[in-house]
Amino acid sequence: MPLHRHPAAPHDFDFVFGDWTVRHRRLRERLAGCTEWIEFDGEMSTHAVLGGFGNLEDNLLRFPEGEFRAVALRAYDPGRDTWSIWWLDGRFPDRIDVPVVGRFDQGVGAFFAADVFGGVPITVRFLWSQVGPDQLRWEQAFSTDDGATWETNWTMDFHRAGAPPSQTRAQPG
Repeated sequence: MPLHRHPAAPHDFDFVFGDWTVRHRRLRERLAGCTEWIEFDGEMSTHAVLGGFGNLEDNLLRFPEGEFRAVALRAYDPGRDTWSIWWLDGRFPDRIDVPVVGRFDQGVGAFFAADVFGGVPITVRFLWSQVGPDQLRWEQAFSTDDGATWETNWTMDFHRAGAPPSQTRAQPG
């Protein structure tokens, strides 16, 4: 029996609920001037938690070197009108990534965090958007200059499981 949604719970991430097939594109090397993309498939399933003030995303990623699982946990802070997103990679079960924090504006969610990659301080940006009723897009980008420039290094194009495939495919930006 599903738990009841709190009437004040936000609807920002409702578009991700359900089961999805995923097409990943990831730069072979990040922050190295690389332009070679690696493509692979995956699956994702998301449902509400915390009475709708959060959601849990279960992922199966089929990297060329092997499959693994990962989880994204999202929680909404009504006092700040922000979402926080944490990532737990099943290959590293004792380490949760620093959360990206942000909100939706005109249908696009932008989330940011200060982190370190390869010993270099970076700003991480996630962008979430609904492309259509059965299509979603997520992008990850890194900046080494406080957001003046960005390197998009990972994209995910989601198609609702069981929905007819789209004839168009979004390109990395």
